[in-house]
Amino acid sequence: MTDVVVTGLGATTPLGGDVATTWQALLNGESGVGPLTQEWAKELPVQIAAQLREEPSTKIPRVRQRRLDRSEQIALIAAQEAREDAGFETFELDPERLGVCFGSGIGGAVTLLEQDDILEEKGPRRVSPHTVPMLMPNGPAAWIGLEAGAKAAVHAPTSACATSAEALAWGHDMITAGRADIVIAGGCEAVVHPLPIAGFASMKAMSTRNDEPTKASRPWDKNRDGFVLGEGAGAVVLERADHARARGAKIYAHLAGAGMTSDGYDIVAPDPECRGGMRAISMALRQGGVQASDVGHVNAHATSTPVGDMGEAHGVAKAIGTHPIVTSTKSMTGHLLGAAGAVESISVIKALHDGVIPPTINLDEPDDALDIDVAAHTARKADIRAAINNSFGFGGHNVCLLFTKA
Repeated sequence: MTDVVVTGLGATTPLGGDVATTWQALLNGESGVGPLTQEWAKELPVQIAAQLREEPSTKIPRVRQRRLDRSEQIALIAAQEAREDAGFETFELDPERLGVCFGSGIGGAVTLLEQDDILEEKGPRRVSPHTVPMLMPNGPAAWIGLEAGAKAAVHAPTSACATSAEALAWGHDMITAGRADIVIAGGCEAVVHPLPIAGFASMKAMSTRNDEPTKASRPWDKNRDGFVLGEGAGAVVLERADHARARGAKIYAHLAGAGMTSDGYDIVAPDPECRGGMRAISMALRQGGVQASDVGHVNAHATSTPVGDMGEAHGVAKAIGTHPIVTSTKSMTGHLLGAAGAVESISVIKALHDGVIPPTINLDEPDDALDIDVAAHTARKADIRAAINNSFGFGGHNVCLLFTKA
């Protein structure tokens, strides 16, 4: 099978405006969660979120901002960093061999809601002519493809919270199928808005720890009471290994395998036995030719919900064992929805490359049934050879990505 490697990383998150600052904050155990100070948040049952540490306006000119939904803005910022990191300007790139696979779980919902307000208050002639390109779900992928000049194909998967992990999996498939030499893969989400927050809150899915924002996201803790909504974007440059070596690119890690399954269980509730997740893990290991005993680290999907966290923990223990060092970086970033898989994959890639695993913060009283080795409170140094990122989404989507050390 064609060897696929990672040659570029880009991100903007609640912890930092790029990969370096995000990664350092993760290792430091910092929380990106804070109070919502907007006027519209005062009546909401949930008044906390993990908002971007660095506003897109620092990198996107004001005139251009008016043509881009916030999700598109941050997608472009992450993709640009990844392209620069991969050294796109240092070699002759064949646009017909360059692809994009970049998704969003919800897309341009803020644009849709804002333009609907304008329609209701001021009439149809005041609606922006940029509305449709701003709200369409493939907008972030399309803009990345246009900026990069990608002509192999531009895909925009939408699989709820598994979206960007699925984007990496499809990017891997594009390269192994011979359709592209390089793929910019990842995802974005920017829906810190009263309607999504109210909707999630009505489902009783979100933490209401409004008085302690930095302690609200607490995977596997006895006192967890739901996830914290976050916003951000992550981009990964995937490349055919021989192509990368021929141009002298730095290689962070190998994307050795990917498993994708569906639960067939419920539209929002995960299978409590994590059967679909376990199948995805097994598929990734099989494709990558890696034994479960060789996996040293798992970045879990663990969102801080009462049911989902423990189901996944038991699934990981059954599918891999209790030996890997497990973490949930959502304890610091909050849940980035469609961007989660990409940003968490970047964490896994950096863990392999740098030999250190970020902690899970706020795990003060571990669930009595927790049977895995969680890196609680502080980062751990570890020379790991293989690591996994899990991403599960509403609708029963399960994606497992297997990375191995370069």
